Amino acid sequence: MEAIGVPWFIVVRYLGPPLMLLVAGGALLVWRPPARRGLVWAALVTNLVAAALPFLWIGLQILTDQAERTVFGLVMTLIQPLVVVVAWLLVLTAVIHRPPAVPPVVPAAGAHAEPLRSRARAGTAAPEGRRDEGG
Repeated sequence: MEAIGVPWFIVVRYLGPPLMLLVAGGALLVWRPPARRGLVWAALVTNLVAAALPFLWIGLQILTDQAERTVFGLVMTLIQPLVVVVAWLLVLTAVIHRPPAVPPVVPAAGAHAEPLRSRARAGTAAPEGRRDEGG
């Protein structure tokens, strides 16, 4: 990294927290997967890309000989926060957006279902919650 004018400790300082978030978040996603797992993975990766953007930008400027043009730096200064906002919006969407509701499975009345008359004769609760007192 010194070849592009950035000391290693700066790279570790900027990329360390998003890398740790990716590792810890990835472990949680494997251990307890949420309903919108893909959105959370996308948010974690987008956050890491946002942290790496300044270094990628410096490398691109050196490769294209555009390091002296300040207008490109201004664009980069605006792009990185927008990428971070996109990462947080992905997490927010994953938390708020519910998966489609699955209708509950109702077992069909079959051979195992007890007829209502036999329950009423036995003095058990009728379907409405009343007891048959036999009168």
